[in-house]
Amino acid sequence: MLTMLWPWVLVLSPLPLVYRYWRKPINQTINALRAPAMLAIADPQSSQFKSASWLKNILKMLLGLCWLCTLLALARPQWIGDPVALPTSGRDLLLAVDISPSMRQRDMRIGGQAVNRLVAVKSVVGDFVAKREGDRLGLVLFGEQAYLQTPLTFDRKTLQTLLYEAQMGFAGSNGTAIGDAIGLAVKRLQDRPKSHRVVILLTDGANNSGALEPVKAAQLARRANVKIYTIGVGARGGSGLDEQTLAEVAKITGGQFFRARNPAELEAIYQELNRLEPVDQEAETIRPTISLYHWPLGIAFVLSLLIAVIRQRGSIHG
Repeated sequence: MLTMLWPWVLVLSPLPLVYRYWRKPINQTINALRAPAMLAIADPQSSQFKSASWLKNILKMLLGLCWLCTLLALARPQWIGDPVALPTSGRDLLLAVDISPSMRQRDMRIGGQAVNRLVAVKSVVGDFVAKREGDRLGLVLFGEQAYLQTPLTFDRKTLQTLLYEAQMGFAGSNGTAIGDAIGLAVKRLQDRPKSHRVVILLTDGANNSGALEPVKAAQLARRANVKIYTIGVGARGGSGLDEQTLAEVAKITGGQFFRARNPAELEAIYQELNRLEPVDQEAETIRPTISLYHWPLGIAFVLSLLIAVIRQRGSIHG
């Protein structure tokens, strides 16, 4: 359906005609200069006069079209598509992924090749995201600090892309702020329906940065009805994984703690998480909107160039 955001702008269409009708000629007396060469132009029967009159009419028409196209662009035409139903079931699910330097350890194997922990996590979590059709997904990245990389969205492809582009050091290079990551996730979920709030937190270390302790953050999450699933990743304990705290966080919020020592175990964990029962939510529809103002604006620009060329050529021939 074609519509306009500001259709009232079109009431200005007759403004140039109103101006020409109401304007008054300037009364002034000047000394006439006789120029025999101009008599032919002043003669209505002259071919030069007829040519100039024809050119003048063309310019008037082009100016009128340029004015109308400019007004049409200002009216902001847009095409509104048919309603598209959004999923009517699912969860608001925030993924909190550790990108601290300890994730650099190459103790994971994919396809027989040794890879670091972050590469393995991206591979498994990326597949998990692709399968969560019907969920609103968000992404929190944390290291020394925690920050929201992607707000809750149905756009799983964009979230996947941002996850794959995440690099160690983006969130600082000297610590792991697990508590702050939980706190940020809770803040982003607190305005959503209570039965929908889920956080999946993945880390290979212990909380040693940030202002909020993980257990305290978990207590805040419980009061906000946020369920947290925690995943400890890593084949060996060199990174100082705090399994006890992760298990406590999950227990406090009604979630579950998982341990992933290799990509296969990590895949199995996300398969288990994929079986979370969806919760009904209010049906939502959107109508895709395509802005079209650039088309009349482009035509007005081309017409203005054409007017300038015609006037220049007319002045040269004159």
